[in-house]
Formats: sequence, C-alpha cells, structure tokens
Amino acid sequence: MSKQSKRREALVYHAKPTPGKIQVVPTKKYASQRDLSLAYSPGVAEPCLEIEKDKNNVYKYTAKGNLVAVISNGTAVLGLGNIGPEASKPVMEGKGLLFKIFADIDVFDIEVDTENIEEFIQTVKNIAPTFGGINLEDIKAPEAFEIERRLKEELDIPVMHDDQHGTAIISAAALLNALEIAEKNIGDVKIVISGAGAAAISCSRLYKACGAKRENMIMLDSKGVIRNDRDNLTTEKAEFSTHRKINTLDEAMQDADVFIGLSKADIVNPEMLKSMADNPIVFAMANPDPEIPYNIAIATRKDIIMATGRSDHPNQVNNVLGFPFIFRGALDVRATKINEAMKMAAVYALANLAKEPVPEQVNIAYGETRLTFGRDYIIPKPFDPRLIAEVPPAVAKAAMESGVAQEPIEDWGKYKDELLERLGSDNKIVRLLLNRAKLNPKRVVFAEADQLDVLKAAQIVCEEGIAIPILLGRRDKILSLMEDIEFEGDLEIIDPKSDDEEIRKNAYAKVYWEQRNRNGVTLFSAEKLMRERNYYAAMMVNEGDADALISGYSRSYPSVVKPMLELIGLAPGSTRIATTNVMMTQRGPMFLSDTSININPSANDLTRIAQMTAGVVKMFGMEPVMAMISYSNFGSSKNQTATKVREAVEYLHKRHPDLIVDGELQTDFALNKEMLQATFPFSKLAGKKVNTLIFPNLESANITYKLLKELNKADSIGPIMMGMKKPVHILQLDASVDEIVNMTAIAVIDAQQKEKRDANKRNALEN
Repeated sequence: MSKQSKRREALVYHAKPTPGKIQVVPTKKYASQRDLSLAYSPGVAEPCLEIEKDKNNVYKYTAKGNLVAVISNGTAVLGLGNIGPEASKPVMEGKGLLFKIFADIDVFDIEVDTENIEEFIQTVKNIAPTFGGINLEDIKAPEAFEIERRLKEELDIPVMHDDQHGTAIISAAALLNALEIAEKNIGDVKIVISGAGAAAISCSRLYKACGAKRENMIMLDSKGVIRNDRDNLTTEKAEFSTHRKINTLDEAMQDADVFIGLSKADIVNPEMLKSMADNPIVFAMANPDPEIPYNIAIATRKDIIMATGRSDHPNQVNNVLGFPFIFRGALDVRATKINEAMKMAAVYALANLAKEPVPEQVNIAYGETRLTFGRDYIIPKPFDPRLIAEVPPAVAKAAMESGVAQEPIEDWGKYKDELLERLGSDNKIVRLLLNRAKLNPKRVVFAEADQLDVLKAAQIVCEEGIAIPILLGRRDKILSLMEDIEFEGDLEIIDPKSDDEEIRKNAYAKVYWEQRNRNGVTLFSAEKLMRERNYYAAMMVNEGDADALISGYSRSYPSVVKPMLELIGLAPGSTRIATTNVMMTQRGPMFLSDTSININPSANDLTRIAQMTAGVVKMFGMEPVMAMISYSNFGSSKNQTATKVREAVEYLHKRHPDLIVDGELQTDFALNKEMLQATFPFSKLAGKKVNTLIFPNLESANITYKLLKELNKADSIGPIMMGMKKPVHILQLDASVDEIVNMTAIAVIDAQQKEKRDANKRNALEN
C-alpha cells in the first residue's frame, strides 16, 4: 500500500461510519416513561441525596468506580511531539479503547489546553470527582514528573502516568526474568540506559527498587553520557549522573550486562554488542524501529537475550500488559493511589506468569508448538487470557497490604471469576486469528476478485501478510479496480475465460473428466465447466496451485457448494460436511452449528456435526462446552425433533465421554449457567459457561445466527466449512470486507492445519 493510501485508510477508519473510536452506552433500561423518570427527574434525586449524606455512595450509585480519565495536553504525543490537545485526541481515544477491550474499564478522554503546570494540575483536580482513576498520557518531561507527583499527593484516587510507569513495569518484569536466565544478579550488573525522558527515568527508578545499584547505571541523553560534572542537569537527570569519565555510548557499552533503549533507531551497532559482557541483555524499545534491528542483534550475538517494542519479534515490551490490569486492580479495591508496592506487585505478577505453562490458546495464536520460559519468552504475550486473572489480584492485594484500599476483597476465587467474565465483551479472538494466519501465510484463490469488496479484502490480507492472494475473474476489471483502490503488488491474476489460460484449463478439464467420466461427465463438458470460476478455483486447490479457496460473495450458497463437493470431496473419515459460525457476543465467542448445509440432520448427523464443531473450537484454542439445543429440556417432549437430539447426546456421552456436551436443552437454560445449575444440577454443563450451540436443524441455526448479527450487531466469522478434504470456505451472499478478511484468515489456518496433518502422516509412514 502506498503512503498516500495508508494515510487515507487511517483517516477513513477514524472518520467513518461515526467520527472517533469510543462512545457512551447506557447501562440501564430507558424504554418506558417509568425508566426515564427513574434515570432522571424525579427518581435521580434519591441517589443524589444518598451521596450528599456520604460521598462514598457515589461508587454505589454512579459509574465513577469503573471510570478512568485519560488526560493529556498533547505535549509529547507518540513520537509526534508537541502537537497540541486537539491533535492528541485520537491517541487518547485509542487509549480508552485499549482500557475497555483489555480490562473492561470505561474511559472519558480529556484534552487540556495548557502547558502551565499549575493550570493543568488545577484542571485535573477540578474534574477528579467524576472519575475513579486518572491516567496521565503524553505529557513532556520534566513537567510530567511534577504533575504526577502533585496529583498523587493532592488527590484521593489512583493516578498514573503510563508513559513513565507502564514501560518501567513491563521492562522490569522482563529484566528480572532475563537476569535469571543469564544467571546474573541485579545488584551486580552494569546497566546502560539510552534516553533520559520520562520513561527512561521511571524505568531506572524501578530497576533500583528491584535491586539495581545506581553506581552501576550509565544514562545517556542526546548530548551523550550524563555525568555529574555537566552543567544545567534537571533534578531527574542528576539523579542518574555518573562520576565515570566516559562520554559516548560506545564507551558505556563496553562490558555492560544490560542495555535499555528508550531513544531512537539505529544508534547501536554490532561492534557495541560485541563489546558487552557474556549473555548480554538488550531491550531495544524505540518505536517503531529499535535502537538496533532484531535480526542484526541476534546474528551478532548468539548468547543475547533481546526484547523490543515490536509485535513481530519475541519478547515484546508492550504497555498493554500493564496499565489496563493495574487500574483494574486499583479500581476494584477503591485504592486511593497507585503506589510503589502496587507497581512492584504488577512486576512480579508478570514475571511469574511468564514461568507458568502457557495456555494452548496462546500457543495457537503465536504459531508455537509450546511457548516455554526462556530467551525468547521472558514476558507474557499481550493476548494471554490469564493476564486479567493474575495482575489485577496482585495489584489489589498490594493495595490492601499497603493500606490504600478502601474496599478490600474477601473472596479471591469469586473475584478472579468476575475478572474472567469481563473478557466476554472483548473480541480478542479476531486478533488471535489474524495473528496466527500471519505466521505462515498461504496462497488463497479469491474466486470473485472482480467484485470490489472481495478485492478490497484481498488487498488487506496481502498488505497485512495474512495470505498470498490469487485473483480470479475478469482481468480488465480487476486491474481497473486495483488502480481505483491503489492496490499495488505483483499478484497472480487469472481469467478462466481467457485464451491465455487454455493450457492449464485443458489440463484441469482432463483431470476432472478422468475423475467423473463414469458419472456422465464428458471431456467437452469438463472443458466447458473449467471456464466457470468456482470449478476452476476448486481445481487450483485440488492440484496444489493454491492452498485454499474463498468464494460465494455474489452467488447462492448451494451453487458454490456443488462444485466443491464434486471436485474436492470430503476429508478422510468424514461422512458429511457442515458449517459453524463464530459470533462475537457480549459473553464472548459463541460457535453456532450447522448454519448453512444440513436441512434436517438425523441423530447420527448431529453427533458428527458436534464432533466437527468441537474440532473447530479447539482450533481457536478454546475448550468446547457444547449444548445440544431444542425446544425441550431433558426429555420433556417425546416429539421426534427433540428425541433425535437426545439420541445424539446419548451417543456422544457413551463414545466420547471426554467431550463437555449435554442436552437436549432450551437456549435460555444453555446460556444461563445459574439457572441451569439450579434446575438441572445433574447436567454435564451445570455451572459451566457454554460456548457452543448445536442446533436441531438448519432453519433454527441460520435464523439464530442472522438474528444475532442484525439485532445485536454481533460480528460473525463464517460459515466455516467443516469436513472438506481441502481448505474451501464459502462466504454468505454480500459478506462485508471484514467478514471476507476473517474468512481468509480461517482458510489460511485451515491450510496450515491440513499441511501439518499431512506432514505428520508422511512422517508416520516413513518411520
């Protein structure tokens, strides 16, 4: 994508369909006049009077306890510098979005039009009654230090400048683990810090709190080594000045054990790395480009332990590992501040979590067989679902033990369960999906690439590295559309009706004819069919000229399924095909089967659909908890529609006792675990959170999935084809660009899995 195209895409993302990235959503009913009279006048007077009696009641009757202000004056934005409060607003909205999706914390972003310290502090103090916490953001040093210090002293709610402490907390956790691997003591190591801004000062202070010695630390700014004989040092720089007579980074790096980079790209060279001590620890955290490129660093020193701020390398120091969960813990005990004990608790919680066995969901997301504590895994991954259940409790306990918690937690098990429930509103599964596809992109043929939305999706997957698109359709139209959307790249474009494809077309036709000549297919009819895009695309996948296929955008589902079944067929061991849709709901991802293929499945069909769906759920790194849905509960109806579900469940219980599945169940009982536990405590689903619904027929499944999609605006991935021999996935008519992108990622992952399965079979035969 050209720079101009990327710029336009970023601007459209922020402008359409609604300007900005966050909004206020009511949490109470408001449909009737009675609701409105309770929400406002006269009912609102009652909580007002209760709060007047006791200010602490504001946490009981308002959103204050889960509301954080993200506040900036725009003086040090991202690397853009002093761009002003209005220009900083997109960044502050983005921070609010991260708070919400990682820790379910609501945010108002506040941009303050002043660079005067006193005015800024007074503004924040004046609006503080609205909020449960204050997240200071993108304020330049040294003013940031004074602003945070004063607000922490003068307010009775948590205050944190994430630019300082976020990086400090994450990198400190990584440093402790790196030192353990290197078998070095933090009190003995020599540390070089490149950068002297707010983040560098805060990191250095936290390292000291972890045991590092000031006399072993060398800090550099843009003028070189910060020595105690330099004039006009700020108080913060003076705190880390050295008496050693060295002036340059080259000199400082000699025999250093640790390099901390919070400065700019390409200031460290291989010779500097070679001069460091054995098992050097290098945290090159400048963004977007580190102080030394990762590939050069690891090629220079085989014994290096390296971290960066980038997601495409191991050991990403990412502030999202910290600030959402630190504020979550602080808010949940109504802490009056975020103190050093709470920050240290977050450090050790993160460090310890990296040593624990990694959930399969995380391994799958990052394409690893098994992530384990070591040189390439010293800090948890941002997508690790355990973060919300580990870091907030550690922070909350520290707040209680240090005396700043006003609402202590008594039942820690219940608290952890509540934290995990908060993840239901987050759609991390899509990010996991795309990330996994990028690790090993496959060739995906888009059978309708001359449709604008399909081509836009192909552009995204190409530029994001999700897949290698092969564009099928009218060449002239594809080229024209590519020019319109500035889609650049040397991609394969195929027009099945073009004479240019005659050789491959005839070869495909001959293969097809040989496969189907006893089913009434003549060579002439086979040649004619190969001019049809779906037959041609299916043969590309069949013959290994593509790894996966996406089609169905402009054609009915049955018309696209037919050639796939004829040419590709069922996977070994499969007796039928089916589809499942993943719905992104407020309670988390929900898998719905069968949404597109089997009109009235038998009991045997339902067992197979359930087994295949369980495999897809596991593909997403989740444990399937499946309810077999009906209009009745556990034998309350003797109608055939209900009894076939009951028979399927009996079979699954007998033949697959390891599967967590039960039914027949009405949908409300399946989704309300408290109601299910109370009424049917004998069920295998009692007390469990169901994430998969198997429907008794196509009608109910399809209606439910489309109802959720339209009424609740739930995003959908699917229908995901199950039971096919090759990775073939068929879109719903007029699927959106995002849906096509997500389905492409599914197709890539499907191809990855089938490739792995085939390789395992070959290895087994060879051995």
